[in-house]
Amino acid sequence: MSKKVLIVSEVRDGQLRNVSFEAISAGKAVANGGEVIGAILGEDINHLANSLLHYGVDRVVAVNHADLKSYTTDAYQQALLQVIDSESPEGIIIGHTALGKDLSPRIALKLNSGLISDAVALEQDGEDVVFIRPIFSGKAFEKKKVKEGIVFATIRPNNIAPLEKDETRTGEITNITVDIRDLRTVIKDVVRKATGGVDLSEAKVIVSGGRGVKNKEGFKPLQELADVLGGAVGASRGACDADYCDYSLQIGQTGKVVTPDLYFAVGISGAIQHLAGMSNSKVIVAINKDPEAPIFEVADYGIVGDLFEIVPILTEELKNVLNVKETV
Repeated sequence: MSKKVLIVSEVRDGQLRNVSFEAISAGKAVANGGEVIGAILGEDINHLANSLLHYGVDRVVAVNHADLKSYTTDAYQQALLQVIDSESPEGIIIGHTALGKDLSPRIALKLNSGLISDAVALEQDGEDVVFIRPIFSGKAFEKKKVKEGIVFATIRPNNIAPLEKDETRTGEITNITVDIRDLRTVIKDVVRKATGGVDLSEAKVIVSGGRGVKNKEGFKPLQELADVLGGAVGASRGACDADYCDYSLQIGQTGKVVTPDLYFAVGISGAIQHLAGMSNSKVIVAINKDPEAPIFEVADYGIVGDLFEIVPILTEELKNVLNVKETV
């Protein structure tokens, strides 16, 4: 049976995050031929609406409000609930990001709805959609489907492929006025730490360092390798605890969970807590001087040796293969 599905997109630094387009793909499966609506919340965001149409939504609902410029729980919850009230969707899909993880359970509570969180794949079961999600830190997977009520789910970034972009797609863009009041939190300014230009949770290539990098300077060759491949730099908790890098780079059970196409584990032993955050990467390359390091048990390719010798050689070879020119 077809459904009306609402896609909650996410804006960061004036751009739509890739998970917004991945959510459209998931929403199409849930809709089963029904209408897919893209919701976009923020300030001065109408120029982004066409991108949602190009990736497959049938129409867009835009909510422009000064209190939505930066994410706060109260403002976004109030605004989204008013959109849901006006549209009465039978399905809601949102990214399993920091925003989505904070907002979705609150919305589900207000709607008296269930919530399937952190889905990494979908499959059809007759007219129903089955969501597949990891459990036990990624050691196993379970299948979930909604038998009654709203189909409400969050999807893990970089797992569900978006539909092919088609700039000829068009659709209605509607602006909705919302009433936001009694805010307990107001964002005056946002100060970001420099972590590179690629979003770690959505990066296709990640080069991660552990205690084996020895110090802050040890991350420089990792950054150079990541730059050549258009990727991002991550870290194990050990490297963060040793103050080699900022905790915003941490990957693992208590950090970010990532699923890039290519993951370099450099100087990382492979503690179970770190594996929980990256073991579902499509290809894993481990570089470690200890041939008995547990990371080699999950790696697709392993290099035993000194990372300070191997990483620069690898970077130079990739520059030659990819024809990357030096910038001054």
